Order: sequence, then structure tokens, then C-alpha cells
Amino acid sequence: RRLVLTSRRGEAAPGAAELREELTALGATTTIAACDVADRASLKTLLDELGEPVRAVFHAAGVVQGTALDDTELAEFAEVVSAKVAGATHLDELLADLDAFVLFSSNAGVWGSGGQGAYAAGNAFLDALAQRRRDRGLTATSVAWGAWQGAGMAGDNDAEEHLRRRGVGAMPPERALLALGQAIDRDETVLTVADVDWERFVRGFTAARPRPLLDDLPAVRRALEARPAEAEPADFASRLTGLPPVEQERVVLDHVRDAIARVLGHAGAGEIDAHRPFKEIGFDSLTAVELRNRLRTATGLKLPATLVFDHPTPSALAGFLLSALVGEEVSVLGELDRIEALVSGVSPDDDAFGQITSRLQTMLNKLGEARASDGRPRAAQQLEGATDDEIFDFIHRELGRS
Repeated sequence: RRLVLTSRRGEAAPGAAELREELTALGATTTIAACDVADRASLKTLLDELGEPVRAVFHAAGVVQGTALDDTELAEFAEVVSAKVAGATHLDELLADLDAFVLFSSNAGVWGSGGQGAYAAGNAFLDALAQRRRDRGLTATSVAWGAWQGAGMAGDNDAEEHLRRRGVGAMPPERALLALGQAIDRDETVLTVADVDWERFVRGFTAARPRPLLDDLPAVRRALEARPAEAEPADFASRLTGLPPVEQERVVLDHVRDAIARVLGHAGAGEIDAHRPFKEIGFDSLTAVELRNRLRTATGLKLPATLVFDHPTPSALAGFLLSALVGEEVSVLGELDRIEALVSGVSPDDDAFGQITSRLQTMLNKLGEARASDGRPRAAQQLEGATDDEIFDFIHRELGRS
């Protein structure tokens, strides 16, 4: 019935007045205080001014992070960790005898999350802090949350869709709060609450290597046991034998698009645009590795983890695989896809824009001249039989690159 809500801006925070009205209508007396709990002196002053003891704490602060660990500067790491760790530490030190001490942790600190190294570390600290309070005979509950629908830290359509493809669904707040109440009633110390599609999640989570963390979960064991057998490499390669080149390209591209659809959780290959860059259709390092593993198993080829970055569209990737499978030196369409992916990022304001446009037009003109001439092979035919070095010499020459 008595709530004290803190944030660095207090009543100046967007929506604060509306929130107070809503809580008052529900029967709560609400104080909205400008207090950064990461500042111990500020927090202590607030507690001293309340005039009555605090009976329960809910620490839900956090800073969103989306930076690869190698690119995370020390200052950013400190800011992200401090939002979780400093406030929780000060609350732990200043408030001992409570009915509830609840920390909002995250799945990122349980099984990891790409681009959230600092955030994962901060949340893992909260789980350890809850255990440490228990060891001191005090109450504590740390809940490692999955995604919440709406206004949670993953509360936008792009973030929710990204997590859904990974197998983590966004939870309705009402159900999440029900789970929170159960955790407190049962006096849990550390637990994970998430809506997980285990079949999809495990597929990506174990793409690079086995993950013993989840092996004891019955749903995970069922998902691993239910994995469909991949096609034998010899079977896949034999499907190409005797087919005309155009049909070979179709078979390989269909297989690549189907594999992409499975990795991203789409209904089928028909949803995959063969010429759209992987970075635009939602690929990250984890899904890139999963796709590589699927194609490696199907084709028997030794493929690098950087496969989708080396061949940036499904069509380019299919051309590379076809070349490797049937012994062709190069797929011209695949190389053109690579050129297209490169030039699509060139801005009209770029100093090289005019030169690139001119060179590309020159290439088109030369193709037209070759088509009109008699007695000379067409440029496309010349390229089909060219080696890698010849292809790239041609590209460098026409684009003016050394």
C-alpha cells in the first residue's frame, strides 16, 4: 500500500504523473523520488527521510547493451555493470531485515547473450548477491528473466522478433508477475523465468558445440533426440550429378534457402529472398554458425564460421557451394551478388560514387558490345570459364581498384 519509486529523474521522468494516478486509483500511496541507487549517499539520505522502515525491495534497474565484447570500452562496461551491481550492493548493505529482497536479473547472466557481455556479468553478480544474502541468514530472491512484452528491456518489435527466432518468446507481464509472486511465496533464492521454445533455442544454443548447462532438462533432451537426421553428403552431391548447370544452381539455392528458413524460424524457403543480404534478414554470429553447420553436414564441405560474411547473400552462398561441389572455378552470379552487396552501401555523397557508377556503366557497355560482335565469345561466357584470379582482375580493372 505504500510505494517508493526511484529513478534518476524522479517526477520529471516521462509518464511519472500518469503512473502515480494509476497507482493511487489502485489504493497505493506513492512517492516518486529522484534518487540514483547507484549513489550510496543519495540512497541513504532517501531511506533516512522516509520516516518508516522499508519492508520489501524490488531492484529492477538496468541499462540496455548491444556491443560485442571486443568493441566494449571500459567506460561503457562500467556504466552497464554499475546500473545493476552498484544499486544492488548499496541496497544490500543498507537494508538487512526485510520481508522480501527481489533482484531483477536476466537470462543473459545464465546462458549468455551476444553483444551483452557487460550486461551478462552484471546480472550474474545479482544472482550471486542473492545467494550471499541467504548465506548471511537474510531473505533474497534473484529472478533471471526472459523477455517481457511491452515496456520491458526487450520491449520493441525488432527485439522481440530477434529473440523469438532464437526461441525465447516475450512473456505477457501478467504471467511474469504471477511467476514472480510464486517465487516469493516459495522463498526461492535464484531462478530463471522465461518462455522458451526449447526445440528452436537448443538448435542455436548448441550450434557451435555441446552445451552441458541444459542437458538435464527433459524438454531439452526431447528436443535433441527429435532432431531430424541431416542428409548424407554423398546423397546431396549425387543429386547434382547429370543435371544441367541451371538445374544444379536451382537445387543448391533451394537447399540454401530452406536451411536459412529453418535457422531463422520461417515457414519455408519461399520466405527467403535469394538476393537480400544476410545482415538484412536477421543473421548474427550464432545463426551464422548454425547455418554453416547445417550446410557443412549436408554437403560434406569444410566451411568456415564466417561463411555468410564471406558470401553475403543466399544466391552468392549457393554459387560458392555449387562451385565447391561440382568443381567449377567460380559462379559469376555469386560474384555479381558480392559486387552488388558492396556497392549497395555506397552513398551518393561518397567521393568514389561517380567513379563507381562510371565503371559499372563501362562494364555494361562492354557486355553489350560482346553480345553484338560475331566471332568473339560473349563476356559472360568468358567469365564462366575464368579462374578466381581472372575474375578479380576483371573486377579490379573495371572498378579501378588495385
